[in-house]
Amino acid sequence: MKIALVHDYLAQDGGAERVLKAFHEIWPEAPIFVLFHDTKKIKYLPKENIRQSFISRLPLGKKCFQWYLPLMPLATEQHNLGDFDVVISSTSSFAKGVITHPNTLHISYCHTPPRYLWADANEYVSNLKRSGMVKFFIPRFLHKLRMWDRMSVDRVDHFIANSKTVRLRIQKYYRRDSDVVYPPVEMEKTGLAEKIENYFSAGGRLVPYKRFDLIVKAFNRLGLKLKIFGTGPERDNLKKIAKPNIEFLGYVDEKEKKEILGKSSAFIHPQLEDAGITALEAMACGRPVIAYGAGGAAETVLPGETGVLFPLQTWESLFDTVLNFNPENWDGTKIREHAAQFGIDNFKQTIKKIVGDRYEEFNKGLIQESLLR
Repeated sequence: MKIALVHDYLAQDGGAERVLKAFHEIWPEAPIFVLFHDTKKIKYLPKENIRQSFISRLPLGKKCFQWYLPLMPLATEQHNLGDFDVVISSTSSFAKGVITHPNTLHISYCHTPPRYLWADANEYVSNLKRSGMVKFFIPRFLHKLRMWDRMSVDRVDHFIANSKTVRLRIQKYYRRDSDVVYPPVEMEKTGLAEKIENYFSAGGRLVPYKRFDLIVKAFNRLGLKLKIFGTGPERDNLKKIAKPNIEFLGYVDEKEKKEILGKSSAFIHPQLEDAGITALEAMACGRPVIAYGAGGAAETVLPGETGVLFPLQTWESLFDTVLNFNPENWDGTKIREHAAQFGIDNFKQTIKKIVGDRYEEFNKGLIQESLLR
């Protein structure tokens, strides 16, 4: 069985890229097709295995890749996948739109249907800090891109969703069913800290939808110590409004991140996330999670056992929850045991079984028959 992996693009080190890394570890010989690869940001995938599209050769194609959004569907369709028995796409936008041979099985691991096209389309347009002309043009362009995205769904033989939340989105926007396989956590690289220190932790990509502003506003009033790791366009804005009890750590490597998570009183997770892999990483370190009670976190955080869910996505709701939170009421061993079900070994076994079963069905014609009904 000859396998190819397809990913949207390698421009940031996030949960989707960790899924691709796990795929590569399952099938190390499989080439990886992407729109472009920023080798300064993603160093753990072998360059010799990666096949880039023409966008990687365009002026500023990696640094200002958003300029080339209109060309990305075309570039995706030009990936040459004719020689493979199975294509596995890892996608939150374009990769599921690859064109495969009639005898090739295409399985798509979907992190989410594109937020800017579907669930958050109106918010995305209203938040554009551009001229009136751009705001006039963008919705019309997104309409065309939305049509391509919906059409690209028909090129997928089988979907895997990274959470029940995303499974519902796939049903809503694509009218397709999917298996649910949560993203992997590397349990063997984590452990329980010997001593819990007097601070809370938060982190990830500092972008608007992750709502770090709610954390800053709440902790400004609580006065409790908070450590935020990660980089992103919101960092300067957040630092301007943060009081001295909030520390911004910037980029941290995996070892540093696990140490920060493992020694914290709790991890704060205020965003509506597709799956929420950093929250899972915190639980793998044996620490409870204080999370907004929606999205992937509502599926993986067990209230009273592995964390607390706050009901409203407001700083006031987060403030009240942290104010009544007791860091001493948690069993780190039980929290870690809960996280173990999301471990990378379980992920790999589940993915390999799904691919093997679907390939057998595909060769019997069962998948094709179900899609034609």
